[in-house]
This record gives sequence, C-alpha cells and structure tokens, in this order.
Amino acid sequence: MYKLNVTSNFSSAHKLDGYEGLCKNLHGHNWKVRIGIICEKIDKIGMTIDFGDVKKYLNEVMMMLDHTYLNELEFFKGINPTSENIAKFIYSEIKKRIKVPECKMADVEVWESDITSMVYFEE
Repeated sequence: MYKLNVTSNFSSAHKLDGYEGLCKNLHGHNWKVRIGIICEKIDKIGMTIDFGDVKKYLNEVMMMLDHTYLNELEFFKGINPTSENIAKFIYSEIKKRIKVPECKMADVEVWESDITSMVYFEE
C-alpha cells in the first residue's frame, strides 16, 4: 500500500450559528489542507497516481472555497462550516475526481490555525 499526500491552502470567512463563543461572530482563517490518497499498487513505471493530477484536483476544490463566505456556499446551507464539515466537503469533492481504480481517498486534514486541525476519513 502507498499513501500520497498533497497540501494546499485557502482563505475564507465564516461564522458558527448556535455557538456561544467568539466564533459566533463573522471571522476568517487562512486554512491549510492536506489530502491523503491510498493506492494499492504502482503501475509499470513505478507510480500510483500522478501528483500533477492530484494537485489539480485539490486546486479546483480550493478555488471553490478561497476568498468566500463559507456560510453562503450551497454545501453549507443548513450546517455550520466547521473544520469538521469543511474536511468532509473537501473529502467528498476529491473523491469524485479520483479515476484510478486502485486509489481511493484516505483522509483530509484541515488546519484552522497553526496548532489545531481536524481529520476526516471514512472506514
């Protein structure tokens, strides 16, 4: 088994409805994102999935989030754009794009600060 990781970032604003702390107010983050993809085997030239393709997929998703007010995006209608829900959104979007049969999403890690992150994965 092989695990490929690609990291990127985006900046956005959000607020957490129903939360009693300061995050109930509109505020922003410079989010860092790492996606992990597990592949069962390598091809005849020794690769699992092309880093260039994965970086393109991640960039497409980052462009959906970058410099937005997350609460207004369709995916977050009715749910808070928490780190948990952002990680799940990114996971589902990248999963749709992976076309190599031997490869699948492993996890997504989202940092909202230098010292706090959330990891989403499916079993």
